[in-house]
Amino acid sequence: MNNFKKIGMTALAASLVSTSVFAGEVTVSGGASMTVENYSGINRNAGKGFSMGNQLTFTGGGEMDNGMTVGISFVLDQGDDGPATVTDATLDARGDTSPFDGHSVSIGSDALGTLKLHGEGGSNAQAAIDTTAAGDIWDTFDDAGTTGTVVNSSTSGANLLVYSLPAIVDGVAASVSYSPQGTGHNPSTAWAATYTGVEGLSVSYGIGNQDASSSAEGDTTTLSASYAIGSFTVAYSNNDHQTETASEDQETTSYKVSYTVSDSISVSYGEEEIDEQGDTTNAEYSKLSASYTSGGMTVTATSAEMKNGAFSSTSSADDKDYWSLGLAFAF
Repeated sequence: MNNFKKIGMTALAASLVSTSVFAGEVTVSGGASMTVENYSGINRNAGKGFSMGNQLTFTGGGEMDNGMTVGISFVLDQGDDGPATVTDATLDARGDTSPFDGHSVSIGSDALGTLKLHGEGGSNAQAAIDTTAAGDIWDTFDDAGTTGTVVNSSTSGANLLVYSLPAIVDGVAASVSYSPQGTGHNPSTAWAATYTGVEGLSVSYGIGNQDASSSAEGDTTTLSASYAIGSFTVAYSNNDHQTETASEDQETTSYKVSYTVSDSISVSYGEEEIDEQGDTTNAEYSKLSASYTSGGMTVTATSAEMKNGAFSSTSSADDKDYWSLGLAFAF
């Protein structure tokens, strides 16, 4: 974390009465990564593909005279706004040229909580906790050149308002959100709560609306829990998406077991299963990973498998293997 800029402002009125606005600072943090990866059956760079990640996050804020704090956040992330679905034919020409990602403004205090407006890139209260226990393995196979699977969630959208309640009970955090009407969806709401009052335990529960149209109204319910004891951590999650369109009903269950070998080395194994109404076969995912961390550097090795990715057990194209080696830096 580098101190980027510090600004102090003082306004002097014509009547010679001065008013202090606030003093704050802007900091910048970043991350970079290099990865080599391979999907079975995908001929990309003779069977292997190279990719990189780069991101800068600008964060600023300060305290006003009335005790309220104001904060801003702006993320530069090359390629983040590229196409959501990528096929093998478009891997080299997918148009990932936009450098801009999420940005937000917040205002709050310890007594009143925090209100944050996400201009772009924000998640509603429920969607913020719906990452599966295994870490969204299904998302790893976006580049696999198959129909693939997408885990449905409630509506977020741009210009999203999220209110985080003040800490009323020790170990309990709660938030609510409102997504305004936009292209393809009506206004929607969501809420979530997390309990961490027992050492090593974290339990989260949330519900969010989907209101894309009158024929697709519904909600998503997320329950997740993890417990750490000694060097082991066990995590479980369930994401239940229900709408008036039965074919879109979907339930995703996941678990992961992690073992910390040392302060620098950890290994984990996780699985996900997606049950979509109307399909006779569930999509199944598994992943084994190991990581080594030294300072701001992390080396990661991953092996993953997708079975019945398009909810079909008759096509071998729906079964894929994946491995990767990555090197990431935080600064």
